[in-house]
Amino acid sequence: MTTPTADPEGRGVRLVAVLLVLTVVSGLIDAVSYLGLGRVFTANMTGNVVVLGFAAAGAPGFSVPGTATSLVCFLLGAVVGGRAAARYGRGPRRRWARLILAAEALLVGVAAAVGFGWPGTTGTRYALIALTAFAMGLRNATVRRLGVPDLTTTVLTMTLTGLAADSRLGAGTGRRSPRRTASVVAMVVGAALGAWLVLHHGLGVPLLVAAAAAGVLAVVASGRE
Repeated sequence: MTTPTADPEGRGVRLVAVLLVLTVVSGLIDAVSYLGLGRVFTANMTGNVVVLGFAAAGAPGFSVPGTATSLVCFLLGAVVGGRAAARYGRGPRRRWARLILAAEALLVGVAAAVGFGWPGTTGTRYALIALTAFAMGLRNATVRRLGVPDLTTTVLTMTLTGLAADSRLGAGTGRRSPRRTASVVAMVVGAALGAWLVLHHGLGVPLLVAAAAAGVLAVVASGRE
């Protein structure tokens, strides 16, 4: 009689929980970037494209160079994430997800170190934009390939649309409402925590918290939804 082997993909925290924590991290990152780096988003590129339009029109308080840096670095990160998906995506999802999470933790950790070491300089501002936007592009390409429904970790427009349109009020079943609601709450919690940390402790602390969260997930994530 053969003993059934344990599924290696099932070991660790399931991807739904991992992606919800990453949504909290996205709120932290955007709080840092928007409040501390000159009204630039580095996780939410939908908002960033709108901000670029504001900046291009000359609206005060917005920066074309800063926003463009974020967009370019995010796209570069997504390119690297796409290539990583092509190389590792056919293997165990657990190993692939952990590799990308470790890379995100490293990039955001470097950003935290820069924020602590050289606060308040123009060079630091652009370094933090570049590092966090690249990390978010890398993660988003991976999350897209993982394909867990309703958990993009950075954009909530379609999540909110689905929450309303598929609810009982919208003549739906509301089957995915708990997951969608959890995603929205996670983003709000991350943004609120990030804003509080930025306002009271500067940029380094929230970035360190974000890096630590990604690092823990890199150790405990499974490959199962």
